[in-house]
Amino acid sequence: MFAQIIAICIFVTMFLLIILDKFERHYITLGSGALVLVLVFGVCMRSMSAIWETLNLGAFFQSTFWYGASEESTAGINWSTILFIAGMMIMVEGLGKAGFFRWLCLTLAKLVHYRTVPLLICFMSLSAFLSMFIDSITVVLFLATVTLELAQTMKFDPVPMILSEIFCANLGGSATMCGDPPNIIVGTSLGYSFADFLTNTGVIAGICLVFVVFYFLLIFRKDLKEAGKSQIDISSMPDPKEAITDKRSFIISIVIFLCAVVMLVTHAQTGLTVAFIGSVIAVLTLITSGKHALELIKKVDYKTLLFFIGLFVVVGGLEQTNVLELVANFIEMISGGNVIFVIIIIVWLSAMASSIVDNIPFAATMVPVIKGLAAASGTLDPAYLSVLAWSLSLGTDIGGSATPIGASANVVGTSVSAKHGHPISWGRYLKACVPATVLVLAICTVMIFVRYSAELGL
Repeated sequence: MFAQIIAICIFVTMFLLIILDKFERHYITLGSGALVLVLVFGVCMRSMSAIWETLNLGAFFQSTFWYGASEESTAGINWSTILFIAGMMIMVEGLGKAGFFRWLCLTLAKLVHYRTVPLLICFMSLSAFLSMFIDSITVVLFLATVTLELAQTMKFDPVPMILSEIFCANLGGSATMCGDPPNIIVGTSLGYSFADFLTNTGVIAGICLVFVVFYFLLIFRKDLKEAGKSQIDISSMPDPKEAITDKRSFIISIVIFLCAVVMLVTHAQTGLTVAFIGSVIAVLTLITSGKHALELIKKVDYKTLLFFIGLFVVVGGLEQTNVLELVANFIEMISGGNVIFVIIIIVWLSAMASSIVDNIPFAATMVPVIKGLAAASGTLDPAYLSVLAWSLSLGTDIGGSATPIGASANVVGTSVSAKHGHPISWGRYLKACVPATVLVLAICTVMIFVRYSAELGL
């Protein structure tokens, strides 16, 4: 009991410190993780096996970690997630250095003849599509920067477009396993593949995107109408070719990106784990970068990787002390075992929590909880577990769109906009994105019940 109390206190304190944002996040989770190892496992439990299981270092020496088996993880650090994110970070840095993102945005703008409404639709679709494969932070960073550049030349307010891009980046991230960190955690922890996500959350996200495009066109119709009155000198627009800094690097980076997509789509058939894929992509990017390899390594967001490591240790403390099993039992109790209520609680609780706190620790905490819910009947029901997993992914990914601090992409997008003289107030952000979030969550909830009625026994 005492070990459980200490584990909960450490976890709650960590969450509060993350919300207050007074210290860097990786220091908070690493410090909290160290306290779990010393106080919970060392002093209270006196269990070296709990420490070893949580650190999970033996995973690297298992052939199944790299090839051929389900990637379901035990309690503790999910090294598959860490390696995969690190590999994708290196690949994205290579794409950015080659000018891929800026070239793509400028090319699309040129194709629609710099008309504001088609440009908004294109950038929203592009934001959603790229976020299926690339971290939404990177997507929003490049799209917002190019949007501000185009807005200055075309004389329109960039805020509506940036808000739309932010929302669609979070929505697109929910569509695939590699689209958003919570999905990576869910996928690697429960053994789901890229195709599993694409054919489940991807289908729902695609339907939601159609509604979202119409929603933003409707609420920003006055801004778009005003922007359409501006006379544009197309000859003054930057040439997309100018974005390509090195043609050879540009082609190679695109080939590597396509290889990553192919390996992710087929990894359930080939048996290649996401840890292996992330490692291979990183090595290929570094080898082909030549003298720029060291520069790419330095640009990796090590703070985020350390944040994940500390976070997994803290959640491992909750799991080893059976706190998460108690949480699952509580949800089961308040829902009365009613499948409909459980799904609604998972989707909307995840969304509400992710709108005010980071969705990554919440997702990591909830994965063992949904496993406990699926096992409540005495045997782990794979069909029920998968529906809970899709509900958790959609709730955490989309709920983060509701507020300026709900997801890292939101913070990046609003910061870039403010830096270039277009600050986005909380009021303006909430007015646009809260209704959109509620709309999408309602669609997701209905779609889950419609599509999985047979699995849920409805």
